[in-house]
Amino acid sequence: MRKILFYLLFTAAINTLQAQGIRFTTPKNWNAALAVAKKENKLIFLDAYTTWCGPCKYMQEEIFPLASVGKFYNASFINIKMDMEIGEGPDLASSFQLVAVPTLLFINGDGKIVYRYEGALKGRELIALGKKALNSSN
Repeated sequence: MRKILFYLLFTAAINTLQAQGIRFTTPKNWNAALAVAKKENKLIFLDAYTTWCGPCKYMQEEIFPLASVGKFYNASFINIKMDMEIGEGPDLASSFQLVAVPTLLFINGDGKIVYRYEGALKGRELIALGKKALNSSN
């Protein structure tokens, strides 16, 4: 009984910690995401990833769940993750001229990239990148 209780508490604690990270939305389609960005006057933060990419998995498991990262990104951007090999991903990868994953894109409501970064980052670096993107859009 104690093991079950410990497991349930441990699982709840992990889920709570993960909930503090970046909250990614799933728009109906890319045009819907652009419309939301335009309406809210925010940049889209697009995590362009693939399922086989090691650095992408690292970002998903270790960096995006961080509370400090989530606090900044949730307040500043419309956060979207997209697999570049399925759905609209291949077309976006082509139009954004992606050559590596992960590629972290900051896109305005008109669909223009205002800042891009290829590769994985640590939490503080990701926050600094977001701040650069915000400054680039002004």
